[in-house]
Amino acid sequence: MSRKDLLKYQQQKLNKRYKLLIEQAYNLRQTDHAMSDLSEYKALKLLNKMNRLKFLSRENSQPAS
Repeated sequence: MSRKDLLKYQQQKLNKRYKLLIEQAYNLRQTDHAMSDLSEYKALKLLNKMNRLKFLSRENSQPAS
């Protein structure tokens, strides 16, 4: 598996997990504020990781000068 494919796979995996955590945070908002905050915090950490991977994949796709 090439590095580009590996980065894309990781991005998809993190995006799926991110969506699940955001949905969980939304569903828990009315019943359990602490769990909702925890899910949202984990989602934000994943979003940061996704942004770093996005930067790396962009860096790989640009031709070297």
